[in-house]
Amino acid sequence: MLGFGFGAGGYIFVYARGASYLSDDPAACANCHIMNEQYDGWLKAGHHTVATCNDCHTPAALIPKYLTKMENGYHHSKAFTLQNFPEPIRIREKNAKILQESCLRCHAEMVSELVEHRVDRGSRAPDCVRCHTDVGHGPVI
Repeated sequence: MLGFGFGAGGYIFVYARGASYLSDDPAACANCHIMNEQYDGWLKAGHHTVATCNDCHTPAALIPKYLTKMENGYHHSKAFTLQNFPEPIRIREKNAKILQESCLRCHAEMVSELVEHRVDRGSRAPDCVRCHTDVGHGPVI
């Protein structure tokens, strides 16, 4: 049984191009056809020359980055296998927080006064993607 489990797991890993998800190559995110629209949008958006999917959607530190990639990989593969994902796909709350932190980290100099002003008033900065929806993935035309 153990051999069967390893054999089946290895086959699935190879079939699903599992090793590609260990890289920072955005094309890996389009291995699954459900992400084609987001990948095509990223290719047309302004950030594609300076940021990969992982720059925005995973934490900057190495261990949290790969823990997030593993968790997301699990959720993505489960949802795709069972075909129980919403259309259009939506970012989970935990991942939206990571995305917000990435925006603030990369654009710290530009937004520092806004963030400090909000914190001084007892609130947090508004979600960047609330207004800047097309920045990362761009409009798909």
